[in-house]
Amino acid sequence: MSVDEERYRPLYARLLGLRFVNPGGVLCFLFFEGAIALAVLLALAELVSWWAVLVLPVAVAVMVKLNDMVAAVVVRSAALVPEQERDRFRRQMEPVVGRARVEWISHSVPGVVITADPPPPPRRANPSD
Repeated sequence: MSVDEERYRPLYARLLGLRFVNPGGVLCFLFFEGAIALAVLLALAELVSWWAVLVLPVAVAVMVKLNDMVAAVVVRSAALVPEQERDRFRRQMEPVVGRARVEWISHSVPGVVITADPPPPPRRANPSD
């Protein structure tokens, strides 16, 4: 990341040293100030102690940094995949446009005859009914 890009990143992302996860300003606001606001509301409702105001933002920051470290491992492992395998995967994932001929009638329904003729009228077992 260039120096200019690093300078305009949110302070939260710079302090955590995020390299692969790049949260914007709104998301950084929610991570830090949102966690503090949630902890204050929980403490005012007496659901948690006032220590949660300090612990919850730290816990969120640890989770964000852990997510960045996992993203780093994923990027490194993807870089180790040979180019031939990447090309094969891309070919398998390309959408196919058009129609494919599927012959499901002859082999998927054994013993059933399918015709285009209308079905015969039902016969009554006893003509007196």
